Amino acid sequence: MSVRTAVRRVGHFDALLLTAGIWFLAKFLRYVFPPLFGSFQETYHVSNTALGTAFSGFMLVYAAMQFPSGVLADRLGSVTVITTGVLVAAVSSLALVVDSSFLVLVGVMLVMGAGTGAHKTVAVRLLSRAYPARTGRALGVLDTFGAFAGVVAPWAVVLVAGVPFVLGASWRLVFLSAGLCGLVLTVLFWIRVPQRIPDETTDGGTTSGVSLDEFRQYASLFRDPRFAAFALVTVLFSFTYNGLVSFAPQYLTTEAGLTDGTANVLFSGLFLASLVQLVTGDLSDRVGRLPLITATLGLASLALIAFVSLTNTAGPIVLGGALIAAGIGSHGFRPVRGAYLMSAIPDDVAGGGLGVVRTLLMAAGAISPAIVGVISDAAGFQPAFWLLTASIIVATGLAIVLWHTDRPAHHEKS
Repeated sequence: MSVRTAVRRVGHFDALLLTAGIWFLAKFLRYVFPPLFGSFQETYHVSNTALGTAFSGFMLVYAAMQFPSGVLADRLGSVTVITTGVLVAAVSSLALVVDSSFLVLVGVMLVMGAGTGAHKTVAVRLLSRAYPARTGRALGVLDTFGAFAGVVAPWAVVLVAGVPFVLGASWRLVFLSAGLCGLVLTVLFWIRVPQRIPDETTDGGTTSGVSLDEFRQYASLFRDPRFAAFALVTVLFSFTYNGLVSFAPQYLTTEAGLTDGTANVLFSGLFLASLVQLVTGDLSDRVGRLPLITATLGLASLALIAFVSLTNTAGPIVLGGALIAAGIGSHGFRPVRGAYLMSAIPDDVAGGGLGVVRTLLMAAGAISPAIVGVISDAAGFQPAFWLLTASIIVATGLAIVLWHTDRPAHHEKS
């Protein structure tokens, strides 16, 4: 194969690689906060409740962006919305480079939540149009990039620890690097991606509010009991997943007695398991979605039961294995979830419809860190993690019901 042919083939995937690169940055900015909770407590002298509430604020703003970003993508085009979002995220990251108070940190986290929240809903829409024959595979790649941000984030915190930084604490170097990368991705995405989706609206759209008829059209999706039930599955999963990733490092140090370094290594393993998304995303295009959804949620449920129940008796190898198994189930579910939703939502409301569902699931995930923080301060981490486990067990039960009552859906897209 000639160099020119290789370049042309790689060029075909530039939209996917740049979209996934921005998603990596967005997830990195989210996942870098939990490993920094210990550093924040040393710097600002705040409690788990304060940190959990601040992180919930980040996630609530993120969740609130899902529906409006989807609607704006329907009107202005995916490229405009994604470019604006990554620019906001990059600038807000650079704002954390200088020494500042805890209130400033919280304010920047809220702005960062808005910038990163503009991406995923719109990215699913963009990739489903750029790669219509391989939507599941493209979403698998997208989610794998995002999940690997969770592998990199704790190691980035370890690498900068103790490194002198003239503008303040060493952890601020993480946000300097992320902000600069975000600016580069902004420029490349704006230049390259419009060429891959020439039928996208890129200007001249309207930004007027959603009419009552449009809102009813989005809301009507939930009149289908199966769609509503699957939306509940995603909400319960999100509650569990976000609570887990927000406090897993502190859970391992507080309840299991592990060192910070060991806890961060095991935490990164949770995201290393994301390679499974490349398999489940592709399989969803071939063998169906509900069986895979049931299997992945079931695995995550069993793994979390083992993880929490063995906390006081097992060593780091067993706990790490359980955490990785939970990661395999959780990450395996994510691309199949996206493909299932895109097949069930009509094209003319794809952005806003997916935005509604993602708003619900992300809102549930957003309140999870605050709930875990409050329960951990009041009763310890284990009761909080048992609540997270119960949530995904219920999600698995609903998925089993949907699978065993499945029938050809005449309104779903092929």
